[in-house]
Amino acid sequence: MTEKLVLFVCVENAGRSLIAEAVFNANPPPGWRAVSGGTRPAPQANPRTARVLNEIGLELPKHPPQLATQEMIQQAKVRITMGCLDDAECPANLKTLKMVDWALPDPSRLDDEGVRTVRNEIRDRVRGLRTELVLMERRARSLAEPPR
Repeated sequence: MTEKLVLFVCVENAGRSLIAEAVFNANPPPGWRAVSGGTRPAPQANPRTARVLNEIGLELPKHPPQLATQEMIQQAKVRITMGCLDDAECPANLKTLKMVDWALPDPSRLDDEGVRTVRNEIRDRVRGLRTELVLMERRARSLAEPPR
């Protein structure tokens, strides 16, 4: 079975999208994995990102902030932006593809409690996404099965 990809995109790939990738990949639905990228990647992850992930027993993804490449965008079955659609540097074709925008505040502008609030919102939304993907897979399998 080919692995299906969820792409999380934010501007710098230093906070929100890294958190979402880590949370999703900690318990992905069978056959799925997440990657993340930024429209204008930061030189390094926000130090508070690692800290708030560690608080819930997770680690930063192994990669540094990276560009959301055209290949990543095209390969993804699910694309989730976290507010980058308002950014002037958001790739034009990303705006034309099917996606979901979670429109979360940029944690770099928040205090520690605000970063935790964003982390918790991402964790809740990722849980909902996992459930949605599992149900979608079940529906697809049941539709593909011949009638009895």
